[in-house]
Amino acid sequence: MAPVLDPSWQNPYIPFAAERHANLAAVRRFAIRRKVPTTIVVAVVVLAMLASFLVSVWLPVAGVVIAGLYAWDLFRSLKKTEHEGSALASAMLARFIVGGTTQDRQRLVTVLDRLAATFGVDGVSAFIIEDLVYNAALVPDGDRYSLFVTSALMGDLELIELEGVIAHCLARQRLGLLTRESLACVAPASDVTRRALVGTGTAYRADEVAAAAIRYPLGLAGALHKCARQVPAPGSFFSSADYASWRWIWFDRWSDRPGTDLSDLDDVELRALALEEW
Repeated sequence: MAPVLDPSWQNPYIPFAAERHANLAAVRRFAIRRKVPTTIVVAVVVLAMLASFLVSVWLPVAGVVIAGLYAWDLFRSLKKTEHEGSALASAMLARFIVGGTTQDRQRLVTVLDRLAATFGVDGVSAFIIEDLVYNAALVPDGDRYSLFVTSALMGDLELIELEGVIAHCLARQRLGLLTRESLACVAPASDVTRRALVGTGTAYRADEVAAAAIRYPLGLAGALHKCARQVPAPGSFFSSADYASWRWIWFDRWSDRPGTDLSDLDDVELRALALEEW
């Protein structure tokens, strides 16, 4: 039989524009929910002023002006929320001790440069932070990005595993996840609200995109297995209160989880098992 080409077929392992729009929409919904009490008060006042046209002709006009000004303020608030997490990298740099050997720094930069070109991501600065836990994060830094990789990850992971971790971080940028994740790290909200903002299965999805890009899912799976077997020491950043707030931006969001939760799509062990089935 002759092959049949389906012009509507799309590769499921590449980031879609619709995904990026959906992730941005999640940020805007979060911003709107924060303004609900104020919106209700303004709406009641404006409706009361519009209904008072029999008392004064100027009150409805003032109501319309107030509604317009509030709509403009709401729009500004939405745009501000989109950039709320852009200073997270600066806060993290102030928190960490940056180190790494010259050889490790060169190795990291070489891998990053090659993968950044593959993913079409520019303006990334790389830092090796001193910690005995395997983890990494790509963090918004104004209009640029900062990549944080732990010294343990640089020292113990094989090259193909390191490539998988960095590819995963870059895949989050391509999927438009970093705005959601960085906002969840800095927003004054409960853990339940933060997790709802980040969404479930987003790290799992970034694994798919990363593994397809590097064409070797077992490398990323190996890194995930190593993350699943580690337990942070009491003095580690990954057992601190800062990590509890900033966990959403990290490759392994649950470094401090005492065991495996295979009901969670973003659990590192489940993510590793899924990649091994490719």
